[in-house]
Amino acid sequence: MKVFRGRPDDIENRLKKEVRVYDFLDSHKMEYERIDHEAAYTMQDCYKIRDMLGILDCKNLFLCNRQMTDFYVLMLPGEKKLKTKLLAKEIGTARLSFAPPEKMEEYLDITPGSLSIMGLMNDKNNHVQLLIDKEVLEEEYIGCHPCVNTSSLKLKTRDVLEKFLPAVSHGYQVVELNEV
Repeated sequence: MKVFRGRPDDIENRLKKEVRVYDFLDSHKMEYERIDHEAAYTMQDCYKIRDMLGILDCKNLFLCNRQMTDFYVLMLPGEKKLKTKLLAKEIGTARLSFAPPEKMEEYLDITPGSLSIMGLMNDKNNHVQLLIDKEVLEEEYIGCHPCVNTSSLKLKTRDVLEKFLPAVSHGYQVVELNEV
């Protein structure tokens, strides 16, 4: 694996949703580094990527309330355990669970294993709310997939918060997921 600056030279064999991410980042003058790799489905798969990019292991979870009327992308450190009951209480909702994959595709144009905040650019009607664990925000960089799990990006946290999220008309809520 090799670290590259910016978009791939050859985008012919890339999925359109991945290319849209590079187009978006470039049009908003967001610098990023990229690694292309075998499909990463687990946190174990991400360790080498993390080390090469110099980023915090960050996992993204797609959650919803019981009625499936509220949907969330939760970013948290990879090693941190999630207690959905505690998170639900913190954000003021009753019971959270993993949302169905078809909703992830419908709202974010992402399939399981590729979940990323970059999918928020596809959520034009703001069906999905972003929750970010406080520890993630303490890092200088955020790592994420460009809507596919065969590449990973390193972005400045500040750029994500100050350029990306406003450009996609999404805010975020800080949560403190204390391990019990």
